[in-house]
Amino acid sequence: MVQLKNKTMNQLLVTGATGHLGGAVIETLLKSISPKQISVLTRNEEKRAAFQSKGFNAFLGDYNDVVALERAMNGVDTVLLISSGDQGDRMQEHKNVIDTARKKGVKQIAYTSRSLRDRDTLANQLMAEHFKTEDYIIESGLTYTLFRNVLYMDAIPQFIGGSAALERGIFLPAGSGRVAFALRSEMGEAMAQALLKETRENRVYHFTGHQTYSFDDIATALTELTGKAVKYTDVEASHFWEMMKGRNVPEPVIQKIVNFITDIRHDQEAAVYNDLEEQLGRKPTGLKDGLKKVFGL
Repeated sequence: MVQLKNKTMNQLLVTGATGHLGGAVIETLLKSISPKQISVLTRNEEKRAAFQSKGFNAFLGDYNDVVALERAMNGVDTVLLISSGDQGDRMQEHKNVIDTARKKGVKQIAYTSRSLRDRDTLANQLMAEHFKTEDYIIESGLTYTLFRNVLYMDAIPQFIGGSAALERGIFLPAGSGRVAFALRSEMGEAMAQALLKETRENRVYHFTGHQTYSFDDIATALTELTGKAVKYTDVEASHFWEMMKGRNVPEPVIQKIVNFITDIRHDQEAAVYNDLEEQLGRKPTGLKDGLKKVFGL
């Protein structure tokens, strides 16, 4: 095992360690550092015990449990804050982690934000919370690393209705909007590589794919992969809303989806950067290979 060259980074705390992104980060970290150098925070005792048995410093708690956060940050040099879900008060949860990091003398905080063109014109205000978190981190005075991640390619099935879309087609109010989709696992890998760097300075990474795709491109790729004719139809937002209601999707969920799609329609996720390729040391997985993986084709 290659030991971490940066001697000052003796302990890294990964929050959200049991999620898909956190898991990808840890998998890559373990190729370079020992589990003893990694602390994890999880809300599940069984998972905490499993981490502990493998040599990690594992702690039970969540972003609302300041005592648990303080315990998990003892001796920690760098904290990776994986953004909270939107079920609770996400901003307060993030502030709890950032404030605790300052209190415990953490030297660096990293945060999983979003790669979007213009924070001031977002339809999806839930995304604006990522930028508010960035602001709070910068104002904290902590050395920071901001990972601005594009929309996961893994989320495509959720947007188009899963495997049912292979039969009925894709109906979304996305126009010809494009997204620089990338796989979540590759973002996690790149984040770990960035955290393992020797330099300790304020950094912002934009992790995106190396090209953009529309939902028409997605339909074409799925057609080629499955041999079934998958068509994309650009529908009005009002029509999409009625379609979702007909499938008994709760209205708050429909609104969230519409807001996401509206930002895609306006090319909020269409910027392309080289940061992901640079950290991976290879080109990110393209659309066709990515869809093959996420749909299990």
